[in-house]
Amino acid sequence: MAPQNSPEDRFNTGEAHSARVYDYILGGKDNYQVDQEAGDSMCREWPALPIHMRANREFMHRAARHLAEEKGIRQFLDIGTGLPTQPNMHEVVQTVAPDSRVVYVDNDPIVLAHARALLTSAPEGRTAYIDADMRDPDAIIGSPQFQELLDLREPVGLMIIGILHFILADDDDHGLVQRLLDPLPTGSYLAMTIGTADFAPVEVGHVAEEYAKRGMPMQLRTLAEATAFFDGLELIEPGVTQVHKWRPDVGQVAMDDRDIAMYGAIARKS
Repeated sequence: MAPQNSPEDRFNTGEAHSARVYDYILGGKDNYQVDQEAGDSMCREWPALPIHMRANREFMHRAARHLAEEKGIRQFLDIGTGLPTQPNMHEVVQTVAPDSRVVYVDNDPIVLAHARALLTSAPEGRTAYIDADMRDPDAIIGSPQFQELLDLREPVGLMIIGILHFILADDDDHGLVQRLLDPLPTGSYLAMTIGTADFAPVEVGHVAEEYAKRGMPMQLRTLAEATAFFDGLELIEPGVTQVHKWRPDVGQVAMDDRDIAMYGAIARKS
């Protein structure tokens, strides 16, 4: 019998879950009918949703690669990992530096069930998975995985990708980000994406309503609100911008700004 409040107790295939909806819209197989119905409803409201979601993930790849290649970061803390989809973050950074270490964090029991796919590290590096919620930074920072894998004498890349729109102001959104940054040493970096309705307010607003109907309320933020999360940090050029405009790869397919509802940036802790 599973212990009370174990991951098995939280496994609910009768309600849509954001990670599984994301997986479905991107063509994955780790989802259920309720997630598919939710995803279909959202895409009817905003047909560009799959483009937007792919752009968010591509930003994660570019940001992680930039930190590994250009900034020499060799250890990463990934908050809100989601279901494993290749390439995972450790595969991106270990291609640059095989000795890189990545600690993944998520509170979805289905992600936990698939966590083995996140632990296929290059032999020179290491990966670990923490079953925890961003709303409880102490549980993350105090975990054995965090303590054992991350050397806080060296900079860390803190990645908060595709999750902040599910963290409301009432959750102490700025405080949660700061509490994750506080233990990290000078020279660490924050890479973050932040949902917005600035470019397609009606369509994105309807998507947010569909999430809220399913018990997943969202907070979409303006450019000024997104930028405020980086106060006190040194933004890397081009600053806070739509994710598809942040240092795009050569040959990247052109995208309509109205199809992207996410700001992204990287900043250095000084």
